[in-house]
Amino acid sequence: MKIYSWNVNGFRAVIKKGFWEWLGTSGADIVLLQEVKATLDQIPKKELVKKNGYKLLWNESKTKKGYSGVAVFYKIEPQGFLFEFPEQKFSGEGRVIQLEYKNFYLFNVYFPNGQMNDDRLRFKMDFYDYFLSYVEELRKNKPIIVGGDFNTAHTEIDLANPKENSKRSGFLPEERAWIDKFISHGYVDTFRIFDKNPGRYTWWSYRFNARGKNIGWRIDYFFVSKELLPRVKKAWIEHKVMGSDHCPIGLEIS
Repeated sequence: MKIYSWNVNGFRAVIKKGFWEWLGTSGADIVLLQEVKATLDQIPKKELVKKNGYKLLWNESKTKKGYSGVAVFYKIEPQGFLFEFPEQKFSGEGRVIQLEYKNFYLFNVYFPNGQMNDDRLRFKMDFYDYFLSYVEELRKNKPIIVGGDFNTAHTEIDLANPKENSKRSGFLPEERAWIDKFISHGYVDTFRIFDKNPGRYTWWSYRFNARGKNIGWRIDYFFVSKELLPRVKKAWIEHKVMGSDHCPIGLEIS
């Protein structure tokens, strides 16, 4: 099974920049998209018939139009799916799609950005903690895969300028400590199984030719609960794929 995750920073924009061509050649069984921004009725139906045999799940923001939103293109039918978390505080922004398969739960999550103000940083940290407690409960039944934009670079090799960004949300000590806590509960950063090198990023600012200079951050991840580790065959970053300020990441499991 080949799964992709991609923060497309606007679905209507990315479909004009080669998304369908990428999807058609990706070989993906499942594609998790974040920050689709559009509501489904804003996407021309003629665009969605280009799905290359995929079915579609779409969870748009109910609280703010043109904001957030996640979607899943899939060829392998899930046993069930849910939009959002049960907790009202963390619902409505279109941040989560949960899919259940025979051998695991798969989460597509667009975690909050904490850069706007202190309230949003607190919301982000509360969202993190709620997510961990939620998946730990589900994990009693079957393993977990989570893909998406975590909006935090974990270690100093996960961004180009760690010292300059040490007081910026996305690389704050408390945010990085939460990823440490997540890992301590038995979740594995799949990309780092295969590649422990610096300079491997998934997001670049549109300013100052950051992508051309590879001044970026690795904030998009696939994590699996450790029970699934023997099934992980490959994890990678497709840094050459354009169309967004993020690039796609991939995970292959047996």
